[in-house]
Amino acid sequence: MPLTIRPATRDDLPAIRPVIERAYRGETARGGWTHEADLIEGERTSIEDLALIVDSPDDVLLLAREGDTPIGCVHVSKRDADTAYLGLLCVDPALQAGGVGKQIIAAAEAHARDVFRTARIEMTVIDSRRKLIEFYERRGYAETGETRDFPIKLDPPLFMTVLVKPLA
Repeated sequence: MPLTIRPATRDDLPAIRPVIERAYRGETARGGWTHEADLIEGERTSIEDLALIVDSPDDVLLLAREGDTPIGCVHVSKRDADTAYLGLLCVDPALQAGGVGKQIIAAAEAHARDVFRTARIEMTVIDSRRKLIEFYERRGYAETGETRDFPIKLDPPLFMTVLVKPLA
């Protein structure tokens, strides 16, 4: 079935949220390679948090679907006139490593460039996730040398590596 990627609506949120949770947390996430399940427990997001993204003029949640089935998403946020932020990228663990993530990233970059009119896109990745950082480097992202605190306080703490890509 062909993959379609489009902005999510509030009506899509109950169907995409379980995909996000499966991709990031819990036992099902371990079926993929991009999860946080070994580092963080609990819910990754909520319908309310996703609704804030969908309702914001400076944000978009791009939904990837095969037919009527949601299989992934990405959040793109306009940070300022020059920079967009890519986050919440996920693909259902059963479908990872099949090229879907690359298509979602390309759609996020196109949205940042063509809709938000930004010249660059940045993201953060947990610094210990070298395999994931290398995946993004192969897609044109470069480490900036900047690190940020992980948004959830943990013991021991986690840190995020900042990656940036120019958008031509």
